[in-house]
Amino acid sequence: MSLRAIPRMAVSSAIKVARFPLDTALKVAGVRDRTSGAATAVDRTEANVREAAGTVLGDETMVEDADRRKTAVRQRERARGLREEAEEVSETAQERTERVKQEADKRKESARKTAETKREQSAKEREQKEKKAKDAERRRKASAEKAAAKRKETAAGKEKRKKVASLEKKSKALAEEDKALTASDESARLADAAAKAKAERKNGGS
Repeated sequence: MSLRAIPRMAVSSAIKVARFPLDTALKVAGVRDRTSGAATAVDRTEANVREAAGTVLGDETMVEDADRRKTAVRQRERARGLREEAEEVSETAQERTERVKQEADKRKESARKTAETKREQSAKEREQKEKKAKDAERRRKASAEKAAAKRKETAAGKEKRKKVASLEKKSKALAEEDKALTASDESARLADAAAKAKAERKNGGS
């Protein structure tokens, strides 16, 4: 083991001891992603400490290791940034999709209400037409019934007048006949009385 390796190991051990409570706190907090802000902050601090120690000790290996750690931290930070950007884009796309869906739902609901209104209006117009047709049919029937009743009444009146005229004619004929019969009876009675009177005169003279 070289002399430079001893202080390097001491620095690494000191860093591990210093990191232990931080790593424990991250685990307790549920931070598992090494690209998270807290985890990269700890890793960046460790890289800076190693770089400073390597510079002070003149340990190029420690400085190079610190550079690699810094590069890894930057890559993780870049990965986190890209992931956050992707999540933001995805969230924006999701919001846009949700907004488009909501607008489509609104248009669909509006179209449904419009169609329902048209159906109700059509049904109302159909009911009005049917009512008008029924009213017209009812008026037509009433008018036809009234006309038929009037014709019937007119025909009945004519028939009644005809019967009255016929009865009056028969009554008049009967009256004439009765008058004739009465005159005939009176003539016969007078003739019979005259005959009796003549017979009585004849019998009395003899």
